[in-house]
Amino acid sequence: MNTAGAGTRPYSSPKRATSAQETGRRILQATLGLFMEGPIADVTLNAVAARAGVTVQTVIRRYGDRLGLIHATAESASAEVAGQRGAAPPGDVPAAVDNLLEHYETTGALALKMLAEEETSPVLAEITEGGRQFHREWCERVFAPFLTDDFLPDGVERKRRFAQFVALCDVYTWKLLRLDAGLSRDQVAHCLLEMLEPFIRRP
Repeated sequence: MNTAGAGTRPYSSPKRATSAQETGRRILQATLGLFMEGPIADVTLNAVAARAGVTVQTVIRRYGDRLGLIHATAESASAEVAGQRGAAPPGDVPAAVDNLLEHYETTGALALKMLAEEETSPVLAEITEGGRQFHREWCERVFAPFLTDDFLPDGVERKRRFAQFVALCDVYTWKLLRLDAGLSRDQVAHCLLEMLEPFIRRP
């Protein structure tokens, strides 16, 4: 009976799990880093493996193929976004704006790059469409108190108001104010609150 092996298994198993998690994290970070540095076509299994310091077979074992790897990277990033933006409280517009800007300050560049390349890649188009849907759902939840029948009895007006919320909180609006105009984060927050204010005032 090999008692040495039985005794070490409980200790080595957590270490193996931690090592596997770290390997997965490095692979996903390498994929994201390569995408931010060049076109999606440059994100190959060989390039990712080299950046992550693993073999191509390791990448394939974990993610199946290049498409699976890109999807896994997108899902990981989306989960972080959902967790962060999910903290925005409905009806608290200043808190929602702060939550939105925290998101754009950290991942706005990634979102803009995916949008810029979505027409060249079906997988990116799928990811960006999911991002648009998430953004619409976020706006619907955060601005829900200002989209009720009681607040806006007219259905056509509610539809228009919702579209205005979606547009004002879009990443391209952030780009125009923060990157193109060179405003500070606080100035962007002030601008958004000014633009949103007429739409959250009871008629």
